Amino acid sequence: MTPRTTTRAPDEAGVLTFEEFVAARGPALVRLARGLLRDPHAAEDVVQDVLAKALLSWGRVSAADDPVAYVNRMVVNASTSFWRRAARRERPTGDLPEGATADGSGQVADRDELLTALRRLPTKQRTVLVLRHFEDCSDEQIADLLDVTTGTVRSNAHRGLATLREHLADGRGV
Repeated sequence: MTPRTTTRAPDEAGVLTFEEFVAARGPALVRLARGLLRDPHAAEDVVQDVLAKALLSWGRVSAADDPVAYVNRMVVNASTSFWRRAARRERPTGDLPEGATADGSGQVADRDELLTALRRLPTKQRTVLVLRHFEDCSDEQIADLLDVTTGTVRSNAHRGLATLREHLADGRGV
């Protein structure tokens, strides 16, 4: 059996149903929690827990002077409690990992070097390469966006890639 949701206007007193409240304020609540917590998944979990509690006491929540502020305060309190829970704290251990693991700093450095070299390209070449490789646009789509021919897109891509290769091979990307 599936739960029914109502899609009606607020009643005579101007009170929204829980479903209407969540539809209107749900994304804002998630943004609030993401601002308070570092982990976006934990933020969504906190909002889900808050909305479950709000549903159980919707009569009291909707009767408040400002239900939005009431639920926002619930999110703030739940976010604070999230970090206070003992289960979330780090626990030191005497065991060390067997070998060193890659920390990903090499990939970050490579990406920074590539972006620096990309920024040094002329505007059209840089635009073509970004649209092609970062946004996965076809040559025809790029030509339409830039109001040029596909031949111009291809030549700019060819020249831009050649210049990037030179910069990265010489270490001039940085």
